[in-house]
Amino acid sequence: MSITDEILAIFHRRGSDAYFGESVSMTEHALQAAFFAQTAAAPPALIVAALLHDIGHLVDEVPSDIADWTVDAHHEQIGSRWLATRFRPDVSEPVRLHVPAKRYLLATDAEYFAKLSPASVITLKLQGGPMAAHEVAKFETERFHKEAVRVRQWDDQGKVAGLKTPSLGHYRALIEELVI
Repeated sequence: MSITDEILAIFHRRGSDAYFGESVSMTEHALQAAFFAQTAAAPPALIVAALLHDIGHLVDEVPSDIADWTVDAHHEQIGSRWLATRFRPDVSEPVRLHVPAKRYLLATDAEYFAKLSPASVITLKLQGGPMAAHEVAKFETERFHKEAVRVRQWDDQGKVAGLKTPSLGHYRALIEELVI
């Protein structure tokens, strides 16, 4: 099985699950994030990172009801490790950093909190809240921190019930182009 087929099978198996307190499924969320990345003329690796930013939720078991979460699932780390064996760092690293990017934006953008969905506010508490000044400085030294902020912003946008986007198949060639 190709890596693309593996990814499509994962979405087929678990992607129709509700996206943890949001009004979209996991697949709809992924497709919306990728759609917003593509609309922003992002480079191919960043479009695939946006598409797969939550793959850690799909390859690992977590409670389906966000109210049952008592600790952070660290899906960004799980997903990044999974992706790093299949893709270059320009795909896996923004995924690894997209949760810290949320914390970073909270510390550096006074208007960002108002953009978070109610479910993102719940997970924020488990993820450590806004970064402290020393964490901001460290985050800014990460090679892919700017890309992670972009993925985070598309992640936040990708929660629109009923939004029409291209299908997973639309991204097949792009995924295959980036596989290592």
